[in-house]
Amino acid sequence: MSFSATADSGHRVVLDGPPELGGRNQGIRPMEMILIGLGGCSAFDVLHILRKAHLQIKDCQIELKAERAAQVPKVFTKIHLHFVVSGRNIPRAKVSRAIELSAEKYCSASIMLGKTAAITHDFEIIET
Repeated sequence: MSFSATADSGHRVVLDGPPELGGRNQGIRPMEMILIGLGGCSAFDVLHILRKAHLQIKDCQIELKAERAAQVPKVFTKIHLHFVVSGRNIPRAKVSRAIELSAEKYCSASIMLGKTAAITHDFEIIET
């Protein structure tokens, strides 16, 4: 139940399952990888948009929480992204707009997962 996947970029990742399903718990779960992909896609977009606006962004973290359907297929039904943006003099309206643009226009993962899950967002700004 352990797999090594190599992307077109040449980067590898190990996927595995829990011991009770025959795995050895030596890698990330496939559904976790989907959430990580959503977080990475969203973070990339938001940072790109904010830096393009010449804002002084020091860091951006995203905390994701998700719920899945009780029955097979256990698709995501709710996903919440909480952005924590750190920097100097960052306008709330700019962060809000960057998140909105990512969710509605740029992030393919968000748009795809939005077909089965209600996706919500919020954010906080930490002045550094």
